[in-house]
Amino acid sequence: MIGLLLDTHIFLWWLDDNSRLSGEARDRIADPETAVFVSAASIWEIGIKRALGKLEAPREIVTFVEEEGFRGLPMAMRHAEIASLLPLHHRDPFDRMLIAQGLAEDLTIVTVDGRFEPYGVKLLWV
Repeated sequence: MIGLLLDTHIFLWWLDDNSRLSGEARDRIADPETAVFVSAASIWEIGIKRALGKLEAPREIVTFVEEEGFRGLPMAMRHAEIASLLPLHHRDPFDRMLIAQGLAEDLTIVTVDGRFEPYGVKLLWV
């Protein structure tokens, strides 16, 4: 089974049916043969940005993960260890966690962020 890990903004674009989400990405995310994951790091990031007034998002974001049929991906100690060892190509701690999770779990990250590429993680560009 193919596994995708949605970058935080991709998850939000999916919920908003944002036109910036490519047809290929939409098709892959919607494919019932694809396991689609949303990281606990993304839920945390959304909550922090919502609290700071930088983002409008529903408070019960986990409900939307479940309603979409996506799977939650917890942050594990090995993910944190991998993230701590990554070179500093990308300084955002939430994105570094997603990169570590993608590497550890052999998932393809759906993103538009070019700073993910130097890490050698599998990517699906939007």
